[in-house]
Amino acid sequence: MVSVIKNGVYLKDGCLLSMKDASVLGLDAPSEAKKKTMAYSILKEHNTSDTMENLRIKFDAMASHDITYVGIIQTARASGLEKFPLPYVLTNCHNSLCAVGGTINEDDHIFGLSAAKKYGGEFVPAHQAVIHQYMRERYAGCGKMILASDSHTRYGALGSISIGEGGPELARQLLSKTYNIAYPEVVCVYLEGAPRPGVGPQDIAIAIIGAVFKDGAVKNKIMEFVGPGIANLSMDFRNGIDVMTTETSCLSSIWETDRTTCEFLTVHGRPEDYKPLHPGAGAYYDCAVRVDLSEIEPMIALPFHPSNAFRISELKKNLGDILAQCDRDAKEMLGIDDKKVSLLNKIRNGKLYVDQGFVGGCSGGLFQNIHRVRDILKGNTTGDGAFWLSVYPASTPMSMELMRDGTLADLTASGVSIRSCFCGPCFGAGDVPANGALSIRHATRNFPNREGSKPGDGQISYVALMDARSIAATAANGGELTSAFELENIPQDPQDEKYAYDATPYKSRIYYGVGNPQPQEELKFGPNIADWPKMIGMTDNLLISVASAIYDPVTTTDELIPSGETSSYRSNPIKLASFALSRKDPEYVGRAKAVYAAELARREGDKNAFDMFAIDGIDLSKTSVGTAVFALKPGDGSAREQAASCQRVLGGVANIAREYATKRYRSNVVNWGMLPFILDDADNSGIEAGDLIYIEGIRDILLGDGEEVKASLIKSGDKKDITLRLPALTREERDIILAGCLINFYSK
Repeated sequence: MVSVIKNGVYLKDGCLLSMKDASVLGLDAPSEAKKKTMAYSILKEHNTSDTMENLRIKFDAMASHDITYVGIIQTARASGLEKFPLPYVLTNCHNSLCAVGGTINEDDHIFGLSAAKKYGGEFVPAHQAVIHQYMRERYAGCGKMILASDSHTRYGALGSISIGEGGPELARQLLSKTYNIAYPEVVCVYLEGAPRPGVGPQDIAIAIIGAVFKDGAVKNKIMEFVGPGIANLSMDFRNGIDVMTTETSCLSSIWETDRTTCEFLTVHGRPEDYKPLHPGAGAYYDCAVRVDLSEIEPMIALPFHPSNAFRISELKKNLGDILAQCDRDAKEMLGIDDKKVSLLNKIRNGKLYVDQGFVGGCSGGLFQNIHRVRDILKGNTTGDGAFWLSVYPASTPMSMELMRDGTLADLTASGVSIRSCFCGPCFGAGDVPANGALSIRHATRNFPNREGSKPGDGQISYVALMDARSIAATAANGGELTSAFELENIPQDPQDEKYAYDATPYKSRIYYGVGNPQPQEELKFGPNIADWPKMIGMTDNLLISVASAIYDPVTTTDELIPSGETSSYRSNPIKLASFALSRKDPEYVGRAKAVYAAELARREGDKNAFDMFAIDGIDLSKTSVGTAVFALKPGDGSAREQAASCQRVLGGVANIAREYATKRYRSNVVNWGMLPFILDDADNSGIEAGDLIYIEGIRDILLGDGEEVKASLIKSGDKKDITLRLPALTREERDIILAGCLINFYSK
């Protein structure tokens, strides 16, 4: 089904070759042959440095949604922004409902429109389109590079290397700076065969994620999709697989392009954005993933990660054992040990019953997926029981076409709830399941604490990812988990699903101001939109109080700063910070605030402010005090910068980790002026909340190029020498941390 080749491979004449085979055939050495990948050529075209080893990228376009764009524009504005130097699209697809927190969500939308007018941007009002579908329809094209402040920024199937990053990286582009990164490794994803009827893009994606995530096979690499199987996939299939590559922890993706790609761009009025993309003969890849599409079955990713992957047929044969493991995971990760909400309760007469279904967002709400849901449910109903199903088309042009061809009418007649175009359910801002309920979703994520769960308040919802086809089959079967393979008449997925694109809804509603800034326009601030507080630069010495210690295998950004209703306060840095780690470590904010208050008092001249930290041998008059979050592997998931900025607003000065789950989270830590420490033996360090770490001469270390940092771990007055590392910290990153944050660095 999916196999991983961890060694370097060559691609020639449609065949994957080992290093030994390449030597026999006289192929180029890897250093030369890597230049034949599609990724290399696109990166080279966008690189402004004089070397390909350390890239300095300028993008063709950018996008942000309404959880991120206020902070980005405020950051750039504080750093001297005058106009948007590249096309910048502001969508409103996350906090679209404007139903939580009074006026604050719509206040942000008004701010976004005023910013698009003032600085020359494109503004997509609420309910018009999901951010990634809009960019597919309007901006993605062959050979382009696009940056967006959302982790699922993937337009590789349309020939664009696209990257999801934290807000400060977008602010850098707005200030005409570059995206700086070492040349990434490139992975060959070789597709062969064709999907069987009943298998959808989410099934293929879950199979790939399950095979590569846990051992980090593609972490921070570019996945390059090649092979004869691509020709057997429609554009919606390709986009649906591509957007889920984020969950492998890769950096980005790129696909070979063909007639299908050309037709998509032509239908959307942009034939000039097509060009054929293929690797050169004998291209070298750092590793490979081989996918036989014909062997993939309907899949399910159980709580609490997209990589917790099973064939539906396998799950149904082993229900008790597999769901018991999910219960153990809930106890370990969330502290939930309540038999009333056990997933084992979902088994009745040996069958698994689910409570809710959802098809929507950038992965599920695509034209072909919704057609298949219609085909499967036509003549059936979702029933009058507890199970219910909602469908969210990804854009208004798509929704209008689904109206015209009768699909939405048929779905409504079957009992499906049709919703507007927005992303809310993917992160808990809509269609939240009931306590103890199991929801099956063609969506992007099923992390803990995400789709509405509040374990601290005794609320837990379970989310499993599935493809729209099997979700529809389950709906037609009254909520009994059903694979699309079990249908009597399995609908076919044509390679070319006819779709007439009509941009009239966009022309009627969207503000197109790219390249036309109006500096006389005033930004419109609501009462919840606040400037970033002042950040203090690095001092000579540093005393760190560990405000939270997390030993989970992975800590997601949703655990660092919960999504859902908390995101309504995204434009008020101090208020949002009060939610930091609230569902994972409710004591964190209080610990961090206490230390920060003492540090602020010391800066105001209070000589007794740090009596609580009086330690022999440490001169606190020459030492600043801040907090750190310790976690084994923080930062999996969203690109939201608030996962790091909230720590900084509360006086955070460092993260300490065995490794960082994603490049984008590490970038956020650095851009907000915090030290991204690595502690190699973190698992066995014994670090706990309340421990202290003293570092003498940290400023001198940052002014130089040293990577090893000698420190003292202080536990209950006892000192122990430890070594922290700052691997691959660039000169500019050191200067940002020295300055206190990216805003300070540029405002100099």
